[in-house]
Amino acid sequence: MEKSARRISAAPLLLLFLLCSLHSAFAGHDYGQALSKSILFFEAQRSGFLPHNQRVTWRSNSGLNDGKASGVDLVGGYYDAGDNVKFGLPMAFTVTMMSWSIIEYGKQMAASGELHNAMEAIKWGTDYFIKAHPEPNVLYGEVGDGNTDHYCWQRPEDMTTDRRAYRIDPSNPGSDLAGETAAAMAAASIVFRHSNPAYSRELLNHAYQLFDFADKYRGKYDSSITVAQKYYRSVSGYNDELLWAAAWLYQASNNQYYLNYLAANGDALGGTGWGMTEFGWDVKYAGVQTLVAKFLMQGRAGPHATVFQRYQQKAEYFMCGCVGKGSRNIQKTPGGLIFRQRWNNLQFVTSASFLATVYSDYLSSARKSLQCSAGNVSPSELFSFAKSQVDYILGDNLRATSYMVGYGNNYPQQVHHRASSIVSFKKDPRPISCRGGYATWFSKKSSDPNLLTGAIVGGPDAYDNFADHRDNYEQTEPATYNNAPLLGILARLGGGHGGYNQLLPDSSLIG
Repeated sequence: MEKSARRISAAPLLLLFLLCSLHSAFAGHDYGQALSKSILFFEAQRSGFLPHNQRVTWRSNSGLNDGKASGVDLVGGYYDAGDNVKFGLPMAFTVTMMSWSIIEYGKQMAASGELHNAMEAIKWGTDYFIKAHPEPNVLYGEVGDGNTDHYCWQRPEDMTTDRRAYRIDPSNPGSDLAGETAAAMAAASIVFRHSNPAYSRELLNHAYQLFDFADKYRGKYDSSITVAQKYYRSVSGYNDELLWAAAWLYQASNNQYYLNYLAANGDALGGTGWGMTEFGWDVKYAGVQTLVAKFLMQGRAGPHATVFQRYQQKAEYFMCGCVGKGSRNIQKTPGGLIFRQRWNNLQFVTSASFLATVYSDYLSSARKSLQCSAGNVSPSELFSFAKSQVDYILGDNLRATSYMVGYGNNYPQQVHHRASSIVSFKKDPRPISCRGGYATWFSKKSSDPNLLTGAIVGGPDAYDNFADHRDNYEQTEPATYNNAPLLGILARLGGGHGGYNQLLPDSSLIG
């Protein structure tokens, strides 16, 4: 009875505490700080020889013999998530989305002092892709394999796992992998056009070759690199990547060949037919449709306006679904977060939010609104949706949990990530054995010894629930492609619109 009485008397205080916590959580966000942290995460994911200005100091060199057995230098690049494999398809998508973020919101990134760091993050990826593309029709698409890697829990610096390199070529094609890498190289070439013209031209030349390779020798990459099937299976096939690469090559080169390709192949490859409710490393249609709609609104469609309008209708189908006013709406949690799947759901949240952000700015620049089946949607309403998703990630949710590590007062402490969960190599260089890492470090219930600053983890489930446990990989594992689309939105949120016209060619880019 006494205990009950105490509970009852404490209830108003508890309610007051919860209300105060929610108020402080919802009091507004430091988007500039979130941007800085989200870019820093990429330095924790680096493979290879780390540079002298490496800011994530608990990491050391790793993967220094990558490619050696195949007679090629594949040192560098990024680990995709909490493991130590270099998967080419998600890495290329990551670079494409980081580049698109800068192309749209480079001015805001410059104003926040983060443009240089963002460009360095892109270059770490493109330097690797140049190495991985030693011949016009050869592309290395994976180093290491998920099966042996997942059997071990080791720091990247200690890897004893198989580091075999896997490639695509004319006999073993991979149009999706080659197409996405072409898109990444083309988009990055725009980023470096002013600051490093020679490098920009080099990237564009690789993009041309990779597109030709993808288009001429057609096939799914995971039929050639079969070890990728369990981890990054190309469910959507390669048609979307061919259109995606063509769109980025047109954006980068203004070459009419690629514009004509988009028009001639829009129906056959699904660009004008697929109405989507997701966008990510596998399914690119909504991204293609958004880019083509931009070309149309810029007046760059030439004789293809009719076809491009069909692309735009599908782009708007996606946007209407995001705001809940379409004929098929995207599922959301009770707290309002986009929900696609249990495993790493936040990847779909950041990518959809990016598309909504840029499209709202395209509409504003064109002085148009979104035509949805349930009524018109203003550009500001579309942008508010994107902002609500980012704010949820940063802590505006009923759990008052930030899903960006190191941001806010309440964020994941037991991230499913080998490097952050094991003592730094610099503090204790004694090797961590393959299975010993599981016994000593993975099973620990304490916080990570190394803070994985800026990482966006998998996030909550369909009911806004989240369990902060290292073995809960569906919710606590981060990924580079979760962060990449977020860079642009955070720069936009932190810098405001700035009064520029988003439909002017590369209008916001500072290189």
